[in-house]
Amino acid sequence: MPTVENKMPDLTGKILHFLHVIALAALLPLVHTQAAAAPAIVEACKACHAEDGSGVGKRIVPVIAGMPAVHIEEALYAYKDGARQCVAEPVMCDTARRLSDENVAELAEYYAAIPRPSLDEAVDEGLAALGEPVHRRLCARCHVPPDNPNVADVLGPPLHGQRADYLRYAIRSYLAGTRENLLDEMKAKIVLLDDGDVEALVHYYGSY
Repeated sequence: MPTVENKMPDLTGKILHFLHVIALAALLPLVHTQAAAAPAIVEACKACHAEDGSGVGKRIVPVIAGMPAVHIEEALYAYKDGARQCVAEPVMCDTARRLSDENVAELAEYYAAIPRPSLDEAVDEGLAALGEPVHRRLCARCHVPPDNPNVADVLGPPLHGQRADYLRYAIRSYLAGTRENLLDEMKAKIVLLDDGDVEALVHYYGSY
């Protein structure tokens, strides 16, 4: 006849399995709630940015998932007040102008809470190696990787892991004057870039 001691491991396993099932059942409503938690205003952004902030593969649409809320808010207000001109994407300015302050805050918090996806874009390792010193010399003080603990406190948004075509478009927009430099330091440094530096930076950020 089995002793009490022999039954204990089997009984313990059943108890642990039962607790595991209960814990999973408790989490299911939370998963459903989080999936349905997108504010209604996200509908205005989904066509270009997608609900997950990945930009649905569109060439000059940035990845905004995982970007600190403060930087998303700054960008939206720049579109609202005309500091960023919508030369290639007029719908962005039209949409931003219709956003209330509450809308801006909702969108920023929502997209900031989504992990930044991996784009798996092709990277030229040689150019990436050339881009690293350019980044350190001109950009590192204000642009840190998205997993840096101080990312929300630095002056610029994270560029590491950003879509390559968007980075080319953004940098050239600054150089062409269709984006207003919000800081004098940015204005002074971006004019030091030539075409080779731009491509090197794009591949360096893409290699993240």
